[in-house]
Amino acid sequence: MNFEIPREIEAYLEELDAFIESEIKPLEEQDDNIRFFDHRREHARTDWDNGGLPKQEWEDLLEEMKRRADAAGHYRFALPEEFGGRNGSNLAMARIREHLAHKGLGLHNDLQNESSVVGNLMTPLQLRDFGTAEQQSRFMTPLLERRMGWAFALTEEAHGSDATWMETRAVRQSRDGVDGWLLNGEKMWTTGLHAATHALVYARQSGKDGDARGIGCFIVPTDASGFRVGEYLWTFNMPTDHPRCSLDNVWVPDQDVLGEVDNGLACAMHFVHESRIRQAASSLGAAQYCIDESVAYARQRKPFGKPLATNQGVQFPLVELHTEAAMLRLLIYATAQQMDAMPKVEVAKKLTDRVSMCNYRANRLVCNAADTAMQVHGGIGYSRHKPFEHIYRHHRRYRITEGAEEIQLRRIAGKLFGFF
Repeated sequence: MNFEIPREIEAYLEELDAFIESEIKPLEEQDDNIRFFDHRREHARTDWDNGGLPKQEWEDLLEEMKRRADAAGHYRFALPEEFGGRNGSNLAMARIREHLAHKGLGLHNDLQNESSVVGNLMTPLQLRDFGTAEQQSRFMTPLLERRMGWAFALTEEAHGSDATWMETRAVRQSRDGVDGWLLNGEKMWTTGLHAATHALVYARQSGKDGDARGIGCFIVPTDASGFRVGEYLWTFNMPTDHPRCSLDNVWVPDQDVLGEVDNGLACAMHFVHESRIRQAASSLGAAQYCIDESVAYARQRKPFGKPLATNQGVQFPLVELHTEAAMLRLLIYATAQQMDAMPKVEVAKKLTDRVSMCNYRANRLVCNAADTAMQVHGGIGYSRHKPFEHIYRHHRRYRITEGAEEIQLRRIAGKLFGFF
């Protein structure tokens, strides 16, 4: 297949690069902000004495980056024009994500918390497609201006991939003549809850365990009576913003139900394919960075009087990774382009297996590439003075989040064997 990225997308990458060089790089280098990206990065970012949460200085720096990117017209690129975006396509976002990750660590595209000059903004589209006119009037502007944030509360300690077996419950209850719902249960891995104003809480209100229908999506203020944030779970990739939370008789009015109360999982699955293809592209870009850095080092490093690059034991692993990256690149681009040619419902029917192929293979590739880069670089590759350990720690979680790779394999198998 002779596949070429449209010229307008490549031209936009040049525009992005110019913005990064003029606005973001100077910000990264001032006031010792480079401490958040060099060997001090994990310590500089983490408030170890405050539950392992992100330090305020770190979050302030990220917010300033987003502010500048938004003012320059980049941050909302993927959103429709009505929200100040540029109607960014899936193909454009895949190419952008790969390009930014291929640059390595930096304020332009941080791996630890998915922060980028081109935002991966999904909640405004959830609100557009499932929210009532009143909800859109109330929430859209604060969301777009980052004065409001929604955390995603689906997973429970005993229920991860089997979300339809969740134990959190919603029951009908009216208060002062207002119809609503009483929520009880617990969630975990509610990323971003330390700064969120609301949580999208998924709770079963009808049907039986295992049914896809009967689960509602409830917009719950984080300061609501009975809503409690619990332990922040320390992870392989610190700092942490992933706490447990609990709901003890939390009441939510009907006006704060997002979408059909029987079909809340549609809200949860709304952005899954777009998110997975972007994730795959990011992993591809980071993998290619590891490969390129390893090739350059192998050519420069000369133990025993000759370059490492002359050894087939160094060449062949990198050749295999480079070849897989080239094949994945075509699959990711082609799949993203196909996604742009059909509605989301059709994507879920016709391309879910292709998206899963891209996602699970790219996430494995970057882990293998980071590990190989450590090996090629030797002791310095294992140290925090090189970014490979950071890349590995971040992308390793992609093999679990957004649907574990076993779930991706299951979707591919379901299409291959005709079970779906």
